Amino acid sequence: MSSPAGNADRRFARETGPARTIADLAEPVLAELGFRLVRVKVSGRDGGTVQIMAERPTGEMSVEDCAAISRALSAVLDAYDPMPGQYRLEVSSPGIDRPLVRPSDFALWAGHEAKVELNEMVDGRKRFRGVIEGIAEDEVRLRIELEGKAEQVVIGLPFALIGEAKLVADMASFRADLSGKKPAH
Repeated sequence: MSSPAGNADRRFARETGPARTIADLAEPVLAELGFRLVRVKVSGRDGGTVQIMAERPTGEMSVEDCAAISRALSAVLDAYDPMPGQYRLEVSSPGIDRPLVRPSDFALWAGHEAKVELNEMVDGRKRFRGVIEGIAEDEVRLRIELEGKAEQVVIGLPFALIGEAKLVADMASFRADLSGKKPAH
């Protein structure tokens, strides 16, 4: 039986195709190095690019961390050769408009604005934007504005339906987080 904390750290975001194969190879390597996989993206840019986005469980990531991950993953990707032909490996940390891929991401970034796109319609829509209120059970709680309502409402969106989610880049909040001061919401 898995613990609730373990479930909060399990990625609900799942890649497909070659990116999924690479994610499956990368996750144990990253875990062994003390990192978590955020996202894998494969593109045809520059003749083929594999982008690995990772971070420490606490959210930090240094240039040295990226280099260490790149060295470890290069060896594994060379051995298993999940991509045909040549490609460039890019390792990075999430930016200020970071993807939210785990329930724990939503808990960590409560109070910040996020965009959430679902895989299927809920109440006639797939896209939601609002302030993260936290998590409950198997869903994120999001405070949104609804057309025709004077007050904002808090809705629950099941993690199982989330196709993509990311923070909305907010420079005031970002600066406040860096300085250790929380902005007024």
